[in-house]
Amino acid sequence: MFHEITRIVHCSTLLLLSVASAGQSYQYIRIGQKSDIQTKTAGGVAMMGGGSDLDDAFRWLCQKANGGDFLILRAHGDDGYNSYVNGLCKVNSVATLIIPDRQAALNPAVIEIIHRAAAVFIAGGDQARYLNYWRETPVQDALNDFVADGRPIGGTSAGLAIEGEFSYSAMNDPSDDSELQSTDALTNPYLPRVAVVRDFLELPHLEETITDSHFAKRDRMGRSLVFLARIMQDGWSKNPREVAVDEKSAVLVEPDGKATVIGSGKGAYFLKPLHAPEVCKRDTALTFRDITVYKAPTGSHFDLGTWNGEGGVSYSLSVEQGVIHSTREDRSIY
Repeated sequence: MFHEITRIVHCSTLLLLSVASAGQSYQYIRIGQKSDIQTKTAGGVAMMGGGSDLDDAFRWLCQKANGGDFLILRAHGDDGYNSYVNGLCKVNSVATLIIPDRQAALNPAVIEIIHRAAAVFIAGGDQARYLNYWRETPVQDALNDFVADGRPIGGTSAGLAIEGEFSYSAMNDPSDDSELQSTDALTNPYLPRVAVVRDFLELPHLEETITDSHFAKRDRMGRSLVFLARIMQDGWSKNPREVAVDEKSAVLVEPDGKATVIGSGKGAYFLKPLHAPEVCKRDTALTFRDITVYKAPTGSHFDLGTWNGEGGVSYSLSVEQGVIHSTREDRSIY
């Protein structure tokens, strides 16, 4: 039998709502005004590379929310972002919605909370949880409706990893602390841990695009090249692209596709292959030539529509039998 227990605690401007069903639940923790308001929002996508949070990226999202209700989405964790965002922005409320399983993702109350928000931010963690719990549920539909309605969305780390049409799912990683290494992927592009899914979010200008975070810091270039090769080899796209963001960096994308890079990290990398991989098969090292790279440091700009940048550096990478070669003078891949 289905049993629902609802607990509401009012403490000044704090609202905690926990709904449990057969041991499964969502949590909604809110500070600020108790009632939502409607505002005229502006669209945009904030792509944050993880590590330290960037105040300016959150202020950018809040500005686009135009004083409305700011919503943080998680699959697990706590409400630590509430006070942080509330201290940065003048908004009606800041709330964290924790959707920890597929049962919660089917709850109409969860969908209504998303529909009422003026800005959505997807926190870091484990993208496998987001994809396993939210994909092909009403949460996926609600997020895509939210964006189509011209409202801003952002994500950091795992939240960034699910912003493109293609996503590294991390579903076959043995634990949250063990990630796919570039050297392993380059040696065998069909390693089970090279797990890519498609069609979760439909964000403007991120069609045929895969995203990644912690990029230079965790040496993820090699695995990113493998993701692009697999997308082409498996027939998902003839023209895939990647937006990869380093720690302490963010890419802020306006509705027209024009982006600005901010932060104190190494910035962002925009990758696009010119040809299909020459050798991309099981148990064989990758050979994949002529991938264009645009390295965009803080303060630079990039147009996702024309795939051209200003203020950065262009170069090419090629993979030959699992080894990456760069056209940069210092041979650096980053």
